[in-house]
Amino acid sequence: MPTFPETTRAMIRRWNRQARRYDMMVAPMERMLGLASARTQLFESLPNGRILEVGAGTGKNLVHHPPGAVVIPTDLSPGMLERLRRAAGGAPVVRRAVATDAEDLAFRDGSFDAVVGSCVFCTVPDPVRGLREVRRVLKDAGRLVLLEHVRPRGALGRLFDVLDPVMSRIMGPHINRRTVDNVRAAGFDVIAEHDVFSHWVKVIVARSRRADTTQQTTR
Repeated sequence: MPTFPETTRAMIRRWNRQARRYDMMVAPMERMLGLASARTQLFESLPNGRILEVGAGTGKNLVHHPPGAVVIPTDLSPGMLERLRRAAGGAPVVRRAVATDAEDLAFRDGSFDAVVGSCVFCTVPDPVRGLREVRRVLKDAGRLVLLEHVRPRGALGRLFDVLDPVMSRIMGPHINRRTVDNVRAAGFDVIAEHDVFSHWVKVIVARSRRADTTQQTTR
């Protein structure tokens, strides 16, 4: 069961409603923040094994999937995955698309060589729980690669803290998530951070740390 069941149900309804127009809605942000061009970085260092894509949405990353890999795209929203299936057009790299919650992934322990996601953990209600699920389904020392916007430093970060309750209610994603800290709290070693736009849009590369440590969830 999700940490916040009603929030999760509301998110499914939101993303199902927005699935048809989602790509058009986010296109300006993709260009402005450099997200579109940064997507290639997500896959260039991944192994040609079994790759789980969390929050695959409408399939923006399909063209970047490594040709020798088996990719399982997932999303909370069946409506989003329907758009992805149409975009995939029978692409052999996509084995199947699975509707599943990042907080409760429908896969066995140690199932994947790598997990990838773009702008996902800004919306997961309990991001550390979701990242711990990612760690669970990764093989030992499996790789996690994320493209995420994070809380900026300094005065801009404090402004984002003030704006976040309104922005997340209107748009869905949170704008002040400390995702690098959350990745570490979930049991990963961060091995690289690449700034995409200023210091608040990043590609984060991490490796699963198998020692079980319990850390407090970071907002």
